[in-house]
Amino acid sequence: MVEYGSTDHEHLMKRLRSAQSIDEVTYPAPPQHASWSLDDLPKSVACTIHQGSNVTSMDFHPFHHTLLTVGCSNGEISLWEVSKRERLLTKPFKIWDMASCSVLLQASIVKDSSISVNRVAWTPDGNLIGIAFTKHLVHLHAYQGSNELRPHLEASHVGGVNDIAFSHPNKKLCVVTCGDDKLIKVWDLAGNKLFSFEGHESPVYSVCPHQKENIQFIFSTAIDGKIKAWLYDNMGSRVDYDAPGQWCTRMLYSADGSRLFSCGTSKDGDSFLVEWNESEGKIRRTFSGFRKNFPGVVQFDTTKNRFLAVGDDSQIKFWDMDNTNILTSTEAEGGLPSLPRLRFNKEGNLLVVTTADNGFKVLANANGLRALRAMEAQSYEASRTPLEMKVSSSSMLTSIGPVVSKVERVDSPAKPTSTLNGVEPMIRGIEKPRNLEDVSDKTKPWELTEIVDPTQCRTVTLPDNSEIASKVARLLYTNSGVGVLSLYTNGVQKLWKWSRSEQNSSGKATASIIPQLWQPNSGLHMTNDVPENSEGAVPCIALSKNDSYVMSACGGKVSLFNMMTFKVMTTFMPPPPASTFLAFHPQDNNIIAIGMEDSAIHIYNVRVDEVKTKLKGHQKRITGLAFSTSLNLLASSGADAQLFFWNMENWEKMKSVALQLPPGRTPQGATRVQFHSDQVRLLVCHETQLAVFDANKMECIQQWMPQEVLSSPISSAAYSCNSQLVYATFTDGNIGVFDADSLKLRCRIAPSAYISPGISNSQIIHPLVVTTHPQEANQLAVGLTDGLVKVIEPSETERKWGLPVPVNNGTENGKTAALSTTNTSEQLQR
Repeated sequence: MVEYGSTDHEHLMKRLRSAQSIDEVTYPAPPQHASWSLDDLPKSVACTIHQGSNVTSMDFHPFHHTLLTVGCSNGEISLWEVSKRERLLTKPFKIWDMASCSVLLQASIVKDSSISVNRVAWTPDGNLIGIAFTKHLVHLHAYQGSNELRPHLEASHVGGVNDIAFSHPNKKLCVVTCGDDKLIKVWDLAGNKLFSFEGHESPVYSVCPHQKENIQFIFSTAIDGKIKAWLYDNMGSRVDYDAPGQWCTRMLYSADGSRLFSCGTSKDGDSFLVEWNESEGKIRRTFSGFRKNFPGVVQFDTTKNRFLAVGDDSQIKFWDMDNTNILTSTEAEGGLPSLPRLRFNKEGNLLVVTTADNGFKVLANANGLRALRAMEAQSYEASRTPLEMKVSSSSMLTSIGPVVSKVERVDSPAKPTSTLNGVEPMIRGIEKPRNLEDVSDKTKPWELTEIVDPTQCRTVTLPDNSEIASKVARLLYTNSGVGVLSLYTNGVQKLWKWSRSEQNSSGKATASIIPQLWQPNSGLHMTNDVPENSEGAVPCIALSKNDSYVMSACGGKVSLFNMMTFKVMTTFMPPPPASTFLAFHPQDNNIIAIGMEDSAIHIYNVRVDEVKTKLKGHQKRITGLAFSTSLNLLASSGADAQLFFWNMENWEKMKSVALQLPPGRTPQGATRVQFHSDQVRLLVCHETQLAVFDANKMECIQQWMPQEVLSSPISSAAYSCNSQLVYATFTDGNIGVFDADSLKLRCRIAPSAYISPGISNSQIIHPLVVTTHPQEANQLAVGLTDGLVKVIEPSETERKWGLPVPVNNGTENGKTAALSTTNTSEQLQR
């Protein structure tokens, strides 16, 4: 408990409460700035990074000035090292202890499992990351280094948690949160609630802890525009101001804590940026330069006791703190949403801003660009010695090696490049970092890597005590990367989980450790409703984003299982016709796209148990569904070897196209679809081919057909998590690893490398399905015809599957890989 004397109470009241005499307070004069220029503002776009889902909050590490935390609308958080344009890790949303959650929270999750990040924030010491979610929960992760976050604390409000911040009452680090329950709560790091401030009459939108003259307090704002201030006691709010616009407002102090600003928007769309005289509860100055906006609230940040930045009208607008007129603005080369979110690093030399296509841009001033170059140089120098050794040995083999041609398509903002995690390279004079692949490829003739012996890779067979042999029909990694989920042709589902240990500190799936076949204490199994005559049934499965629920069917009704208890939560869509493919809507887990045996697609609302619409056009059963949020469309594939694109707003058909099959082949067999992380390219898998389509133009831009080394029919294919690789399995047991951009084969994994020789069988054991780890690009899992599931990784020494293959001036098989992200409605006509 933090206590203050009555003198401290009165002193703060005098400084904050508007009823006090102005004569008793002196407001500090604004500090005199050193000379500055517009060049001090970070306005040059250094790089554009594709996150893959809508970015809702960002925060730089307080000391590592290029380390950025990103929170997303799907509940996941990511850590990015922006100097390397490298995603260090991703944490999908997951409830850590469901049993301790309130009944209200559990009911809310069952009703609608979708959840978004409202706010991410680093602690002042940089050791913890706080996350506020749209439903009830607060998470604290301990930062363990560049590739590790450890769960530290889970706490809750009733309803959404709208903001999170940190304070030091009594010199002890505490967490301050606010939410839809109209409360401000203060927690210690052990999860003990120290204070709960009541007094707002509307949901609390934001909190701003601060300290002045050894007095610590919290400003809070509610969605009715009320601003209140609280001491760390139980005596209620000390002040009651009205924010301009009387709606959602956020408050921030300047870096030195001497000046208080707020920025927000009214319900009518008018935005306000003001500086406060906090001692009087009056506005000191109002900044001009806004225009009436689209629905939403403007976001702002401050830096260096000098500048203010606001995301407004698809721009970043800058003000000098001492001048109410707008200083300058930038569109950051375009692509910003109407109200972009933004954040300075503590140095003020970098600024991140969200983009309209589920990513963000990194802007820098001259000092920021130099800092980014320096970090790149350190990364290169750290690997320079082994590089030179490899170059020297390779040069002894040949004096002339092929040069790897990087495909640069300047006419396309969504061009495929040799980038990592969907990141476009830095521009404006910053050189792309060199790496092992760049150097070794130019000095060594490229050769297909062949993995033929078990010693050349790491493989683990997932344990199974079942005596009933059944083929693995579907296979998924959990979104957290700690488990593998399989669905068999007999309708049974199995879940394997890895746990944290000294050998596996991350607790993620790995081929180095045998996982546990997981089952709840109740002994329940996840078994689908299977009709008596189910030989022709098509198993299908989909997993919710937070790994809490799995939906599946095997010729009978669709079942929704709780992944923690294995209980059936509900069933729906009894046959006929039977369901053949399932996909959660990316923005609403209550909406499910269900492909049917009769070739229709049902858009089904679980909450109201109703089919909202039926999509018709295919001639045979549906075999694949994939959503693109950036293009706002649904891609479908069928056993008729056709692709259809549907508008997600009105569910109208936009266009259809038939796959180009080899001569003499009739349309048959399953066709699968999966979107690239850029949400524009679409991977299409048919037993006769792999193909990549530009979903914006509905054109095939790459195609590969079984030939030579890999000549058997394709059974399954999937992108790696970073969409740099494509893994394909074949009916002779081979696995091919392809470069995603060119669809050129870079590595073959022979069945002898991962399938143990056994009793001779008239039918070759081979993978029916392949799936890829959500965070490890070089890890895959396959489900075999004999019922076994195997996880496969490169050897410890190689760590990747072969080397990138040379490309031919940006074209493959006579088709260019250039993409366009122009307006979808213009490109996709009926």
